[in-house]
Amino acid sequence: MRTSTTATRITRIAVASSVTAAVVALAGCSGGTSGSTTGATSSASAAAAGPAVDLSGVCPATVVAQTDWNPEADHAHLYQMLGPNPSIDTEKKSVTGDLYANGKPTGVKLEIRAGGPAIGFATTSAQMYQDKSITIGYVSTDEAVQFSGNLPTTAVFAENDKSPMAVMWDPKTYPDVKTIADLGKALQQDKGVVRYFNGAAYMTYLTESGILPKSVTDGSYDGTPAKFVTAKGKDGQQGFATAEPYVYEHEVGAWSKPLAYQLIADTGWSPYPETMSVRSGDLTKLTPCLKKLVPVMQQADVDYFKDPAPTNDLIVKLVNSYNNGWAYDAEVGAFAAEQMRKLDIATNGDNDYVGDLSEKRVEDFMKVAVPVFQQTGGHVKSGLKAGDLYTNEFLDTSIGF
Repeated sequence: MRTSTTATRITRIAVASSVTAAVVALAGCSGGTSGSTTGATSSASAAAAGPAVDLSGVCPATVVAQTDWNPEADHAHLYQMLGPNPSIDTEKKSVTGDLYANGKPTGVKLEIRAGGPAIGFATTSAQMYQDKSITIGYVSTDEAVQFSGNLPTTAVFAENDKSPMAVMWDPKTYPDVKTIADLGKALQQDKGVVRYFNGAAYMTYLTESGILPKSVTDGSYDGTPAKFVTAKGKDGQQGFATAEPYVYEHEVGAWSKPLAYQLIADTGWSPYPETMSVRSGDLTKLTPCLKKLVPVMQQADVDYFKDPAPTNDLIVKLVNSYNNGWAYDAEVGAFAAEQMRKLDIATNGDNDYVGDLSEKRVEDFMKVAVPVFQQTGGHVKSGLKAGDLYTNEFLDTSIGF
């Protein structure tokens, strides 16, 4: 089965294909050829000056990072680390350039590979075990729990503190609804539904915990806005708080009005999204590299939010070059950056530095997630402990928002 993260992210490619076809067509003209192209820029070289960081000798000559989706602002800390004029491979859907820190090259390359459709919608965990050239990849805590028994990974940096995954609704139809639980009660009265991708683990949690009655859930969501628009506000729908509220209001002409939403993370299902993770068996071997690389990732995360536009421009260029049906423009990127800070998605958490995972939070999540995956499928490690899933040992506690 797909993990909840993979299943729900498919919404973005479907929505993009249906409402921004013109952007995709333009992308086909500008970057659809195979092979490698150059000319993209990033803001890494323009980042705040700081000490040089030498990763040569301790890190692979090319650090390969596997993402879980197409390029987007949610992944910006990775693209922030690319030096000027990286090479774009339109066939492999990847970009490679000098890995920069504090505005200076580190002596190694960084290759960032797209996920989702680029890898046949495989999970990052599966891709990392299939292709051992991958150094590090995006693995959300729910995926790490689900496959802890057969594809164990260890998180070393949490780029975001909360997932942007949300359930959204029409505030004009339901003016008194403030939460997903409120929405469930209102939908029961109006005979509406919440559409979602069938198989999403978070929905099993929402129904089993009583937050949403099963009678108001509909697993037939196909990623397009058509059914939501046709329902004229009667139904709810899954989405991402960093994209859909902007897209539906400004790019879905048949809707063109605000949405209300609640983050699923605020209901009790709160995995750390897209943590930078390594194969657990490689942790010791990679430790010398991670001691230097993880603080670079922390600083890149902080630097991106100081000036998101240059890295967002690179992300848009990559999307257009990959030309695989995913559309993403600078306006959505700017909205995503704003939302990540506004909604405490990108935050220090409960301390003064960025990137750590809380033992209690991971333990609390495991209490709700393990029963879900035992019920819906997965390979949860017997006797799994929070410490099996992450380490904070490489973080620099002086780097934060």
